[in-house]
Amino acid sequence: MLVLPLCFVLVFSFGERAPAGGYVPAFTFAQYANLPARATAFKNTLMLAPLGTLLSLLIAYPLAYFLAMRADPKWRTLLLILVIVPFWTSILIRSYAWIFILGGQGLPAVIDWLGFGQVRLINTPFAVLTGIVYGYLPLMVLPVYVSLERLDKRLLEASADLGAPPMRSFLQVTLPLSLPGVATGCMLVFILLMGEFLIPAMLGGGKVFFIGNALVDLFLQSRNWAFGAAVAVTLVVIMLVTVSMYMWLMRRIGGQRDDVAMM
Repeated sequence: MLVLPLCFVLVFSFGERAPAGGYVPAFTFAQYANLPARATAFKNTLMLAPLGTLLSLLIAYPLAYFLAMRADPKWRTLLLILVIVPFWTSILIRSYAWIFILGGQGLPAVIDWLGFGQVRLINTPFAVLTGIVYGYLPLMVLPVYVSLERLDKRLLEASADLGAPPMRSFLQVTLPLSLPGVATGCMLVFILLMGEFLIPAMLGGGKVFFIGNALVDLFLQSRNWAFGAAVAVTLVVIMLVTVSMYMWLMRRIGGQRDDVAMM
């Protein structure tokens, strides 16, 4: 179920576009040679997807830390529900809400009223970045929360008894032990962002294209299935390389942490 569709896409990527659209069997690398035509989509995706993942982590970690380590246990369940409440509503509706917030009658109007002049927020990379961070933040919060919630609090007590200040305990105990949750959250968000197309289409206004938008255009509008397959194969290869390097780095960090613990 996973390999067979990818095989079809790979075969299509070496074909040609039929005169009326679609696919004609062939064996040519012309589609891959034409990849620079979608360089903007690749650039936007490879810039905004990692940046969105990083911003989601920077926002999610303090929130997850508060929920797991500081929040009153009797309120913890309610707070977790509030984190996932946005998932109860379609991403389409939430994106429309951000169109209003970032549109001319929303936040820019407030900024202008405060005397900072007119600014344009909608149909910009900032709008897309805001939308993807908002949309995927819960997927980052939950794995980090689970990792922190399972942390043995006695380790923190032992660190304090040995005279370590709170920040040192966090850097040497809490943060290393929460890395599996951080790795999982980053993986989930990054992989989904690499294929995102709805948020860029709505908040980017056709000016901030992701690879997902390029694929929708190639397969459904211009019906250039061969070129669309080549773009899709390239995206899969980029993700495989990136994820493999990320997992290797996480294993290396985990191995170094275990070595330090043994010493």
